[in-house]
Amino acid sequence: MKKLILTLIAALGIASGAQAAEGGIAWDKAPVNTSDTASLQNGAKLFVNYCLNCHSAAFMRFNRLKDIGLTDQQIKDNLLFTTDKVGETMKSAIDPRQAKEWFGANPPDLTVIARSRAGHGGTGADYLYTFLRTFYRDDTKATGWNNLAFPSVGMPHALWQLQGDRRPVFEEHQSHGRVEHVFKGWEQVSAGSMTPLQYDQAVGDLVNYLQWMGEPAQNTRVRIGVWVLIFLGVFIVIAWRLNAAFWKDIK
Repeated sequence: MKKLILTLIAALGIASGAQAAEGGIAWDKAPVNTSDTASLQNGAKLFVNYCLNCHSAAFMRFNRLKDIGLTDQQIKDNLLFTTDKVGETMKSAIDPRQAKEWFGANPPDLTVIARSRAGHGGTGADYLYTFLRTFYRDDTKATGWNNLAFPSVGMPHALWQLQGDRRPVFEEHQSHGRVEHVFKGWEQVSAGSMTPLQYDQAVGDLVNYLQWMGEPAQNTRVRIGVWVLIFLGVFIVIAWRLNAAFWKDIK
């Protein structure tokens, strides 16, 4: 029994350490609405312009963007930078060997990133929304950037020109005989091309698109599921009444 208690305590300690390693800050709720085509279209534009330079979405084809209201011609004119065929997959233009040399690892594929990053703090979309809004300058890092949601991340802040340069503000607190630095907010060092509200909205659109890209048929699946449940409900009532009519003479 004593060994069991010690094992449980150790397991809890490991879990707490793993949670601290994942970031240590609360994840903000992402404003996800995969039925908002305007948001998805803006998110697709941001993804192609800022993410596809390094990250691929190798399981997503450009022509699938027609599902969010874009035409083939709009896709060709505005979103095709790495290929000239609408039917091609979204592959980045960066050389994987160069990427590994620059960042220490090849940037991950983002096709299902919103589905794979769910954790104790919330959904994968919540994590991405928090991650993309918590970059700050750190001259001790090779990229010159760090992140509160992913400390020591090897990725630079691709959207810094939109957000500007910010500095995290911490307060010191005594806890169990040691000093802890608690995050309190941000101090804007230099302005970006967007206001903080506009940047949050843009990141929300980007995350919304990443959520949709992980399963483009999700809205269709939900609609079909609702009709299936309605059909089953009606059929249950019909079967119940047929059963009652069949057995009434026997009873």
